[in-house]
Amino acid sequence: MKKQVMLIDGMALLFRSFYATAMSGYFMVNSKGIPTNGIHGFVKHMMTAINTYKPSHVICCWDMGSSTFRTEMYSDYKGNRGAPPEELIPQFDLVKDVVESFDIPNVGLKGYEADDCIGTLAKQYSKDAEVKILTGDQDILQLLDENITVLLLKKGIGNYAEYTTTNFLEEKGITPQQMVDLKALMGDSSDNYPGVRGIGEKTALRLLQQFGSIEGILENVENLTKAQKTKIKEDLEMLHLSRKLARIHCEVPIDCSLEDALMQFNREKILEKFTDLEFKGLDQFIS
Repeated sequence: MKKQVMLIDGMALLFRSFYATAMSGYFMVNSKGIPTNGIHGFVKHMMTAINTYKPSHVICCWDMGSSTFRTEMYSDYKGNRGAPPEELIPQFDLVKDVVESFDIPNVGLKGYEADDCIGTLAKQYSKDAEVKILTGDQDILQLLDENITVLLLKKGIGNYAEYTTTNFLEEKGITPQQMVDLKALMGDSSDNYPGVRGIGEKTALRLLQQFGSIEGILENVENLTKAQKTKIKEDLEMLHLSRKLARIHCEVPIDCSLEDALMQFNREKILEKFTDLEFKGLDQFIS
């Protein structure tokens, strides 16, 4: 039977879980004064996905600080994001301890984003395993491949938009690989790079469907409308830089043996961690 590997975007789950209750000022501060709302929701999201898809192996990937090879290329990359809320800061390290209590490996490397680690491991494992990526980040859709499925978190717990290469093509009209060029053209406001100013998603999709790639568009630049031609020529340097920023780097020098990622946890060890953090209502997820 083929191995079923689940790669979890740890930060995506943690941030989503934190803000789900933080907006109403509910931080679940325990008797030690530590907020735990993000971790509590993280466990719910993680275990619901594991119980739903029943992977044989699970790995959790993390960002390791805000400085990466992308910020070296473009100093304004993600520069629009403020400092994390003070209630979230102590939960960054604690959530990894909780993941560890499940005997799930935590993977991350300074200078790279969690997406890059996920991409690297997904490409490695998909050669002889089925890979499912759990995230809330649409950037990951560029990794879709024959043995790679993406589970995008939707509102609530246990709701996913499940993407394969087939339904992605049906929905978007482009291949997952073309998504890098799509983002290079239209930019990404959440990651704070502009792409080609004045070209939005609809135009970018139409150009890629017609010409296939940025190279194809540039080869046919004289056939574009006057406005499109002007915009692309004026922002040519940023177009190429945006493509480098958008592409997930799949050759991160990390390694995680699937033996270490086998999904077999010790219930007592996990419950001990839950008791330490004063969690209630999570036992049902680890039956």
